[in-house]
Amino acid sequence: MKKIKSNSKYSWVFWGAIIIAIYVWSFSGIQFSGIKDSASEVSKSIFSGLFNPDWSYMYDGSGEDLFSLIIQTLAIAFLGTFVSAILSIPFAFWAAHIQQSSNRWRSQSGKVILTIIRTFPEIVLAIMFIKAVGPGAFAGVLALSIHSIGMLGKLFSEALENADFGPSEAITSAGGNHGQVLFFATLPTVLPEFLSLTLYRFEIAVRSASILGMVGAGGIGTPLIFAIQTRSWSRVGIILIGIIIMVTAIDLLSGTLRKKLV
Repeated sequence: MKKIKSNSKYSWVFWGAIIIAIYVWSFSGIQFSGIKDSASEVSKSIFSGLFNPDWSYMYDGSGEDLFSLIIQTLAIAFLGTFVSAILSIPFAFWAAHIQQSSNRWRSQSGKVILTIIRTFPEIVLAIMFIKAVGPGAFAGVLALSIHSIGMLGKLFSEALENADFGPSEAITSAGGNHGQVLFFATLPTVLPEFLSLTLYRFEIAVRSASILGMVGAGGIGTPLIFAIQTRSWSRVGIILIGIIIMVTAIDLLSGTLRKKLV
């Protein structure tokens, strides 16, 4: 008994040594090239521009101002999430391993497909779709939609696996068919969680849509990368302020709605 306690007492030493060894190995592969002589001057220019934003870029009616591109970014995120939420439902039923179902191979194949879809980051998909449909918001919507199918499909399938199947069993025992079980028991049970997960995914999509413009997929990312390349730090400052306000507002609104749903 004392020996078992002694082993558990000092096990943290072993795991601590393993973690330290991993950190040492990781940092040993990083080559520190030093700091350039112009780093301090460039840093001053960046912070000067960030704290003195170009307020004239807020709105000028051209459609290329901050307000218009923020709205476009939200539209890309919303449409991408909306499309993926609908398309993810059949994938979720494909991948879910429900106790009433004995076909494990079906669920495993669905999980593999969703894993393959999630493997491609949004920015890689955006570059691929830009080559296929041209630069613009449509490429961003397609990239977010495809990637979100992999994420929401996985989350939806887990929600189905953890759902309460009491109502489904009651309808089945009363002579109900598969369609009645689906529409009157399964979907009403999991729909609140589906909506909550979709809102959470929308939060992530807003952040992703802000970045996709850097590769030409529309939204606020396009003027941001142009401003960085031309060292227009005051323009970078006002764009970052807009992104921060947009993301914060979406997080607060989505969090409030999710609390009411679940």
